[in-house]
Amino acid sequence: MSASPTIRPLPVSRTEEDGSAVIRVLSYNIRSLRDDTTALARVITACAPDLVLLQEAPRFFRWRKKLARLAAASGQVLLTGGATASGPALLCSLRATVERTEDVLLPLTPGLHRRGFATAVVRFGGARLGVLSCHLSLQKDERGRQGDLLVDHLVALDAPYAVVGGDLNERPGGPTFKRLATEFQDGWAVAPWGGEYTSTPDRPHQRIDALFATEGVEVLGCGVPLGHPGVSEADLRAATDHLPVLAALRIPAA
Repeated sequence: MSASPTIRPLPVSRTEEDGSAVIRVLSYNIRSLRDDTTALARVITACAPDLVLLQEAPRFFRWRKKLARLAAASGQVLLTGGATASGPALLCSLRATVERTEDVLLPLTPGLHRRGFATAVVRFGGARLGVLSCHLSLQKDERGRQGDLLVDHLVALDAPYAVVGGDLNERPGGPTFKRLATEFQDGWAVAPWGGEYTSTPDRPHQRIDALFATEGVEVLGCGVPLGHPGVSEADLRAATDHLPVLAALRIPAA
């Protein structure tokens, strides 16, 4: 893994005079906090996100306390998810005004891991935004069905704009990834920034994690925060077995 010395600064969060908002969104598979949680918190803090879309959040003993501790150590608050969404979770900064949350358990395929979505509707200034964190199946057919359900649930949030992030367990050429990239804007494809590959931290060679935004959202930059101030390669390797995806988005006023 090699950081780019010429990475351009990612726009900072702010509310515009017209009520629109520039926000930072981070998507991160944290492997149930089984690695270096101090390094993980440093990475999240350095990215200064307004929303954190987690995958593989703790689901068992004292899972709420573990998530709350990570949130506090990262300058965030726990919004929703964890065991109640079978892994996906949402954190947010104090800039967010929370309208509602919903954790969704997806149909269980016998013999496979239960999956779910963590969802919310939040506001930043005059901007209103639906949010969904997902971790799709390792099995191709089930992953496709989950992609269909993702689109349906995002529509059901009934927000004018939305952002989706997660571990898709599929590369951009796969059918579910392509379906989502057709329905939504693929942040890296629209405004590449930082690094592309998210797996693995020691040998990044594939993009299986992504952030998507609905039409009308302006993607100002999106990618792995290699070379971002405060984000070290050592912390990225120690934090978990995926690299995060960070995006700056401009959300119009509703």
